Amino acid sequence: MVIRLFCAAGMSTSLLVKKMEEAAKEKGKDADIAAYPFTDMERMIEGVDVAMLGPQVVLLRVLARMIM
Repeated sequence: MVIRLFCAAGMSTSLLVKKMEEAAKEKGKDADIAAYPFTDMERMIEGVDVAMLGPQVVLLRVLARMIM
């Protein structure tokens, strides 16, 4: 499963990415999890199963829906 987190700079979600990777490993799930700045969403969205937005960019969700 490919999971991408998009936030203001792609850095604030790094802790969440680590926790999600640990949880996936504990459950024996194969997951490719990474965080990127919201501005990279259009370039990074292809092939993504789950896209999550950080709280700083949640107001941009209308734009995110247009990209997806």
